[in-house]
Amino acid sequence: MCNTCGCGNNGDHHHHHDHDHDHDHDHDHNHSHAQNEGKVTISLEREILETNNRLAERNRGFFEARNIFAVNLVSSPGSGKTTLLEKTLQSMQGKLKFYVIEGDQQTSNDAARIEATGVPVVQVNTGSGCHLDALMVNRALKELDPAADSVLFIENVGNLICPAMFDLGEETRVVVMSVTEGEDKPLKYPDIFRSADMCVVNKTDLLPYLDFNVARAIANGLHVNGNLKFIELSAKTGEGMEEWFRWISANSR
Repeated sequence: MCNTCGCGNNGDHHHHHDHDHDHDHDHDHNHSHAQNEGKVTISLEREILETNNRLAERNRGFFEARNIFAVNLVSSPGSGKTTLLEKTLQSMQGKLKFYVIEGDQQTSNDAARIEATGVPVVQVNTGSGCHLDALMVNRALKELDPAADSVLFIENVGNLICPAMFDLGEETRVVVMSVTEGEDKPLKYPDIFRSADMCVVNKTDLLPYLDFNVARAIANGLHVNGNLKFIELSAKTGEGMEEWFRWISANSR
């Protein structure tokens, strides 16, 4: 359960009533309680998002002032986004200045992989939280202090639901999906694909061994978001990575 956005709370409250007593009274009480609980949940969610959005604007102002191209990388667990990021940093160092904020619920494993490339990185552990928020990014930025005219990758927690709700102040959002996940991913999780600017279809080296139709996956993505761009690649073999590198270079300042 996420302590920040409260997802999963709906099933955590169990109320037991003795149905040998006044059933009508209990039903009315339950109905009223459910309505009030719903109002409280909606109000809390609105307050959380409004606070987050104010901080996201502060982050965005920081990025604009320093000419930083901020990329929010989102995906489900196991899509290969850390490998994609690792290979990108290894190949493009010297061409651009890079910084990374690593988001995970636990461990600093991914941050250690990024640190090995020589790129400055800050690890953010969210505990029970299922996403990064603007405050976490703001605090990480103070520690990281990225230079002007650089690229900042924010690798979000592996989750296709909650990160869609939270603006981090990024300039662009990239959703990574792998060919092992299923072509209907955009239809199952439309909000994250709707909020993204680019979709990277990763692990294309596995296509000969899988029943995955790339064209159908892209069609599903475009059904959700008609402006979504796509790059097909394999971070493992390097196939298609040059197009990804060109996209980063073209969009960085």
